[in-house]
Parts: sequence; C-alpha cells; structure tokens
Amino acid sequence: MAKSQQTYNKGEKEKKRLKKREEKRKKMEARKLEAKEHGKKGIEFAYVDFNGNLTDTPPDPSERIAVDIEDIAISVPKTLESDRVAVDPIRKGTVSFFDSSKGFGFIVDSENQEKYFTHVSGIIDEIVENDKVTFELEKGQRGMNAVRVKQQ
Repeated sequence: MAKSQQTYNKGEKEKKRLKKREEKRKKMEARKLEAKEHGKKGIEFAYVDFNGNLTDTPPDPSERIAVDIEDIAISVPKTLESDRVAVDPIRKGTVSFFDSSKGFGFIVDSENQEKYFTHVSGIIDEIVENDKVTFELEKGQRGMNAVRVKQQ
C-alpha cells in the first residue's frame, strides 16, 4: 500500500490557513453589518490637540500659535566651547596579567578599575605583570581593547 503524498503536518497547516481565512471573512462581514446598523464608520477625521493626543474634535482656532518659517531649525544644535569636555585618549593602568608565550594579557584602568584585554600586536614596549602602563582604547570584536601600550 502506498503512502499518501501529503503528510499529516501539511494537512494541518492547510486546515489552519483555511480556518484563519474564514475567521477574517466573518469579522469583515460583522464590521460591515455594524456600520450599516449604526451608520457610523468610526472617526472620519482625527485631530491632534496641543498635547499631541489624537481627538475627534477640531482644535479651537483662537488658541492657534503662529510660527514663522524662519524660526524652524532642522539641524544638530551647535556646541559651545564650554560644552566640550576635553577627554584625554591616553589612559593609565596596571598590567594585571600578561602571558608572553600566548601573546595576550589584561590591563586594569586606574581611573575606573575596568579590565581591558590587550594583544601583543597592540603593545609597543615590553610589559610584565604589575607594570604601570599608558594605553589607548579601541573597539574590538568582544569589547574595548587596550592598544598602543607603553610603560610609564
């Protein structure tokens, strides 16, 4: 006896699809019937009040605010010299671990006590554990990496 070409799973999916289509058709007919009975199709116009909320009543024209087109600025706000904070890219820290045979290690930042990965390719001077170093941060695959590492 040969097996059916259509599996059980396919048949169930087809039944669900047809059931969903039928439910959608029934909902559409119910909305049409309700609209005929009540004669209302919902909010025909939507207005935005002064707080940004949608309403079905138009706003009071006496409360209208006139805006001059030259006053509208679409741009990034200008930064003042007083707003700029000078951030030194060079940081100071201590080597907490370094394996020269494997070529990587970790540096603890003295400012925020964060641990940063460093690779031998980003090291300028020879370093060993507990050395005081200066370094810069660079975005790596798994987070921030210490690069341009030098002894103090």
